Amino acid sequence: MTNYRMNRDQARDWFRAELTAIGEAASAVRYKKHPEKIVSYTLQRVVNYTNVCNAYCTFCSFYRPPGHPEDYLLTDDEILDKIEKGVALGVTGVLIQGGDHPDLKIEYYERLLKKVKQRFHVQCHSFSASEILNLSQVSGISLRDAIARLRDAGLDSIPGAGAEILDDEIRNRISPMKLKTAEWLEVHRTAHQLGLPTTATMVFGFGETLEHRLNHLDRLRQLQDETGGFVGVIIWPYQTGARTPMILPQQKPTAEEYLRMQALTRLYLDNFENLQASWLTVGLETGRRALHFGANDAGSVVIEENVVRGAADTRSAGEADLRRQIEQEGFIPMERNSTYSRRAPSLRTHFAAFSSEASHTGENHPSAPILRRPG
Repeated sequence: MTNYRMNRDQARDWFRAELTAIGEAASAVRYKKHPEKIVSYTLQRVVNYTNVCNAYCTFCSFYRPPGHPEDYLLTDDEILDKIEKGVALGVTGVLIQGGDHPDLKIEYYERLLKKVKQRFHVQCHSFSASEILNLSQVSGISLRDAIARLRDAGLDSIPGAGAEILDDEIRNRISPMKLKTAEWLEVHRTAHQLGLPTTATMVFGFGETLEHRLNHLDRLRQLQDETGGFVGVIIWPYQTGARTPMILPQQKPTAEEYLRMQALTRLYLDNFENLQASWLTVGLETGRRALHFGANDAGSVVIEENVVRGAADTRSAGEADLRRQIEQEGFIPMERNSTYSRRAPSLRTHFAAFSSEASHTGENHPSAPILRRPG
């Protein structure tokens, strides 16, 4: 596997290989990068500070247009109160996210970040690329200046939200008013240049082809080659919900397709260290299986997440439940922070489990097989 880099022909072959084969191949790469049997996770307080958004994405159940009777903007005190309650439960990271608000300028975000940092010892892993581009435009400043000012006010890292499929043929159909592929990449490139790590995401299942998905992975791999600033990648299937128009599939991808795409992501993104299993969107049973398809991270235990959970088929679980699921698959659970630095298990009280699913008995692969093309 020395100097091996998967090309698109090989990616197509692997995606169509037997499920067991692609899972073992992805596990091989996972164990080469992370030989130990640790699976990390993080405790995160999500604060959806507003649901006002001008992007009008067809797949989003969370947003409300400006002036809608259900729109809201939390006060600073309400935001700080939510974070305080999360810190009391042991969270180490705060994900502040909302929408492309037409009126909030850079000063609003600077003030908020400074207040959070003055009161709490937490990582601020916050604001999507779409929000950051929007606030720079609303404020009449450059993208670089906006990110630098957010960094100086207390922003520690940027989540990968808003990527969906990084191909404008798809973006123009599902979210024509949202930032384009080049703009999403430029936000993350600029953040990396300014010393801010970020995560990458892909949401699939909008009716795109495998070629669109490979375009997405190619663009992530190329930017990571350029900057090295991505600390992890998360993929998940598009979530059906109340606001699912006829232009989108009425059913989300199957568990098998998710596992195939996750494994392919591990194989193709050879320059990414961390791959997160998206149990929040696929559920604990499939999330457990995902640990045998290249994932070395189980994602987040979150408090109050509304953007993804705005869809009807999302799940949640508590820390004790998630740790138990990891252990049942033969791994050692270990808490991390928002940028994948690990923390020793703490003695504080675990979150109460919100819900759990039927167990899946998987088979661990402590000895990683050699990666070969299928067939």
